[in-house]
Amino acid sequence: MENLTMDNVTLENRTSVLDNQTLGVWTDYSVEYKAVSVFLVSFICGVGIVGNMMVILVVLTTKHMRTPTNCYLVSLAAADLMVLIAAGLPNITDALYGQWVFGYVGCLGITYFQYLGINASSCSITAFTVERYIAICHPIKAQFLCTLSRAKRIITLVWTLTSAYCVMWLFLSDTKKFVYDNVVLLSCAYKVSRSHYLPIYFTDFAVFYVLPLVLATILYGLIARILFLNPMPSNPKGSSKMWKKETVSQGERMISSGSSSSATASSRRQVTKMLAVVVILFAVLWMPYRTLVVVNSFLDKPYLDTWFLLFCRLCIYLNSAINPVIYNAMSQKFRAAFKKLCHCGPQRLEKPASYSLALTYSVIKDMSNGESPDHFATEMEDELNAPMDRSPAAGVRPSGKKTPFKEPSLSRHQSKD
Repeated sequence: MENLTMDNVTLENRTSVLDNQTLGVWTDYSVEYKAVSVFLVSFICGVGIVGNMMVILVVLTTKHMRTPTNCYLVSLAAADLMVLIAAGLPNITDALYGQWVFGYVGCLGITYFQYLGINASSCSITAFTVERYIAICHPIKAQFLCTLSRAKRIITLVWTLTSAYCVMWLFLSDTKKFVYDNVVLLSCAYKVSRSHYLPIYFTDFAVFYVLPLVLATILYGLIARILFLNPMPSNPKGSSKMWKKETVSQGERMISSGSSSSATASSRRQVTKMLAVVVILFAVLWMPYRTLVVVNSFLDKPYLDTWFLLFCRLCIYLNSAINPVIYNAMSQKFRAAFKKLCHCGPQRLEKPASYSLALTYSVIKDMSNGESPDHFATEMEDELNAPMDRSPAAGVRPSGKKTPFKEPSLSRHQSKD
C-alpha cells in the first residue's frame, strides 16, 4: 500500500540516488493540475464526509434503523470518513504547496489513520458479506448468529485488530528532506527501503483486497442462487385455497403467508443488491491504484504520470464518498431517514402506531428463507415505510364495523382469492 497523499514511489527512487548525485531542479505542479486537483478532491471529500456522517447519525438516532446490517454500514462509514480526512484532505495541501506541511507527528498520525481506515473498511465489507450469507443461506443459524449484540462485538473486534495491525506504520513512517538545486522540500516517506517494503505491501494487498473480494464473489454467488434462482413461491395454490376457505367462513381479512413471504423475499433481494453494489464499487474503484502499485513494483523505472496518479487517488476517495449515495438511491428506509435528518421531508413517527408486529417463532419458522428476528423486523420496516394503498384499514369490514381480529397484515399486498 502506497501512501495516498505523497508520491512515495518517487521518493523511494530519489532516496537511492541521494548519495551520489543531485535531485536537479524542482518543478512545481502546473496551475491546471492545482485547480483540478483542489476542486475535485475538495468536492468528493466534502460530499463524502457529509454523507458518511449522515449514515452514522441516522442509524444512531433512529431506533428502527439499529439492525445488524446497518451496524456494519456504520463501521464502513466511520472507516470511509477516516480515509477521506486522513488521505483526501492532505492532498489539497500537497497540490498547493508541493510538500508535507503537517510535521513529524502529522506524518505518523495521518499515515496510521490512512491505513486504519482502508483496512477497517475492507473488514467491514467482509463482515456484512458474511452476515448476509448466513442470514439468507442458513436462516436457522441466523436467528442466533445475526443479532445486534453479536454485530457490535464483531465490529469491536474488527477495529481492535486493525488498529493493532496498523501500529507498524508508526515505525515505518518518517519525514525526510529532499534537497534540490533551487529548494529544500519536506516529505512524509517510509523508513524502510523498497526491497523491504514490498513484502509488507503484498501481504496487505492480499489480506485486505484480494481475499475479501474472492470471499465476496463466492458468498454472493451462493446468495444469488437462493434469492434469484430459487425464489420463494409468491402464492402457492394450497395456501390460496386455505386462505380463501377461511376468509369465506370467518368473514375476516386474513394475512396471507404467501404474500408476506414474497414481500420479505423482495426486501431481502433489494438489500442484497445494495450491498453487492457496494462490494463491486470497492473492487472497481480500488483497482487502478492497486494495479499501478503492483506493476511499478516490477519496473525499474516506475510509471508516475501526475495526472494518472491523481485519477487513481480520486477513485479511492470516490469509493469512500459514494456509499451514502448508494444507500439513498437503493434503500427507501435510508432515503426516508436522510430526509427526516435534513428536515426536507414530511415528518412522521419512527414507527407508525397503527402497525404492531407480533413476531413469534411460529411465524418465522413458516418462512422458508427466514432470518433472525432482527432481520425480519428490519425488512418488514421497508414494507411499512413504503407508500400504502388507500384501502380500508386492516381488521375493518366493508360495512365499517371492527372485527375481533386485532393483528394487522404484515404486508400491503393482499391475497386476490
